[in-house]
Amino acid sequence: MERKFELGITTFGEVMPNPKTGESLSYDERIRMLIDEIVLAEEVGLDYFGIGEHHREDFAVSAPHMVLAGAATRTKNITLGSAVTVLSSDDPVRVYQNFATLQALSNGRAEIMAGRGSFVESFPLFGYELSDYDQLFSEKLDLLVQIRDQEIVDFKGEMRADIDGIGVYPRNEKKIPISVAVGGTPASVIRAAKYGLPLFLAIIGGEPLRFKSLIDLYKKHYLKNGYKEEDMFISVHSHGYIADDYKEAVDDYYPSVEQLMTKIGIERGWGPYNRSTYQHALSMDGALYVGDPTYVAKKINYLKEHLGINRFTMHVPVGYMDHDKVLRTIELLGKEVRPLIK
Repeated sequence: MERKFELGITTFGEVMPNPKTGESLSYDERIRMLIDEIVLAEEVGLDYFGIGEHHREDFAVSAPHMVLAGAATRTKNITLGSAVTVLSSDDPVRVYQNFATLQALSNGRAEIMAGRGSFVESFPLFGYELSDYDQLFSEKLDLLVQIRDQEIVDFKGEMRADIDGIGVYPRNEKKIPISVAVGGTPASVIRAAKYGLPLFLAIIGGEPLRFKSLIDLYKKHYLKNGYKEEDMFISVHSHGYIADDYKEAVDDYYPSVEQLMTKIGIERGWGPYNRSTYQHALSMDGALYVGDPTYVAKKINYLKEHLGINRFTMHVPVGYMDHDKVLRTIELLGKEVRPLIK
């Protein structure tokens, strides 16, 4: 039987100031809003909702599992995942225990998306060196998978204290899916394939079809490591926004994406975000999924057709956006875009 194509939402719980008024939501208010977003996502038939972990003033969520646990008590079907868990600066034992608890509360709907972290504020906050960036993730992913798969854990590494034959609890009736988030690094793709873990590609710039080489690399190593092709699962997350009218969507979204991308660009030494960049990203070859439902569905179908993915998640909002517009995007993705997906 052919696997169902999944649609979902990802968010970081943005709390950036309203460009018109300079006012920001409180962290408390934004976190409560997330529960409403997840409940609506389920009501309109979406399959997945992912929340990212951050430790900076722009984003409200530092503990995704807590928000997802709140949503688990008000939903029945939607998959609830981290997007991402910054595994490099966390402890795999606690990550497993937190999500095993969520798995129980949600009746088997939890997912862990493990990432190295594109934002690095958590490293000094928790006492880690950025020079250990890759080794931290490699060792901790190895430990997390072992904990998920084995009750009694034996672990020896360089970045964490050893575990000598100790049980980790609670155990779940249904194994928690663990995916690896990748921004474009081949080594990360190969690492996901080594463990037979699902791949989650963050495509937030450039031309999405260029990621086909990474997907081909993943498939090659996945099969080479002895895993079955039918068990392979590949997701893509990209920024997006939907309104009833194409022009309305394009006009609404620019201030939002320009606000965040300009701020991050200053931090990372990128060039300024401008209308030219925006217009290319809006095209069929670009990485923004912005427009009316028909156009957004056309772009998702185009991506699905060329990359062979199993799930597409739209990240909304980016920067400041009125909450009613975020809710409308979720509603349109479920009610009007989904029926147009091949």
